[in-house]
Amino acid sequence: MERLRGTTEAGFARVDGSLALLVQRSDRTDARPADHEARLDSLERARRPLAGVTALAAVSAVAVTAWQITGR
Repeated sequence: MERLRGTTEAGFARVDGSLALLVQRSDRTDARPADHEARLDSLERARRPLAGVTALAAVSAVAVTAWQITGR
């Protein structure tokens, strides 16, 4: 009976260690999407001014072209 108890305790210790490892991996996996979301947000914020600059350049090009056509 004592040997069975020792074997059971060793088995529970091994299972407990495996569960702790799984919980640790799960925590790291849960942190990854949050990190990716923050990185995507920063990329999107950096990209917004580009659209405004592009639109301004296009309007300026049209204005200069119209000025050249009407001025000559």
